[in-house]
Amino acid sequence: MTAKNKILVVDDDPVNRDFFQLMLSKLGFTVEESFDGMDALEKLKIFHPNLILLDNVMPRMTGFEFTKKVKDDPRYREIPIIMFSALDDVQDKLAGFELGADDYITKPFNFSEVLARINAALRNHELLDQIVVRDSRLNLAEELSRVMKQYLAGFASDIDGIDSAVAMVSPNDPLPNQEALKILPGAVLEKTGKIRKHIAELDAQIDKTILEWESLKKDEIGLSALENQMQKFLRQE
Repeated sequence: MTAKNKILVVDDDPVNRDFFQLMLSKLGFTVEESFDGMDALEKLKIFHPNLILLDNVMPRMTGFEFTKKVKDDPRYREIPIIMFSALDDVQDKLAGFELGADDYITKPFNFSEVLARINAALRNHELLDQIVVRDSRLNLAEELSRVMKQYLAGFASDIDGIDSAVAMVSPNDPLPNQEALKILPGAVLEKTGKIRKHIAELDAQIDKTILEWESLKKDEIGLSALENQMQKFLRQE
């Protein structure tokens, strides 16, 4: 794990908080503590954790209530939540999963198991992030293709207009249409002006897409690395 993985521990028991602070910090995690759900909601705004370890039974706000608030907020809903509870009831576990918890561990727990669950949740979240990045890049490519086809259709229409204007003046006609000769330069300039405008707009669109593409590419890992991470994840399930 890298030090960038920040974990928010939400538990009303200071012994549990101290335990996770000590153990996870030694493993390179950055740990922030919260003594209940209300306090944790405030910590989210500042700490921006990569994962939340959450006790279910707490005063003022239960783990279920906290999870619902987090998952209903678009700013935080993607943060993985691992819920702890002394309640070993199937309905409680189902309720936690339905609210959006990523995992549910019954107390008493083994730290090695907790660490494995943390690593799996973070890895799974990273893989999902990569899927989102790749999907965003595909959407950019599709949008650029759509825009280019739209402009190409405009170019073809403008060129047809030029052809029509030129066709009104036949070089083989000994007495060319004087009215057509008068309007020909203006018609050609109008169409070429529109073409230049469309080219500039298309060039700006391409530049914008390239910048967005490169920005997404910075957060993307290679296909081989992504496949290796997926294989590791599947082997540990």
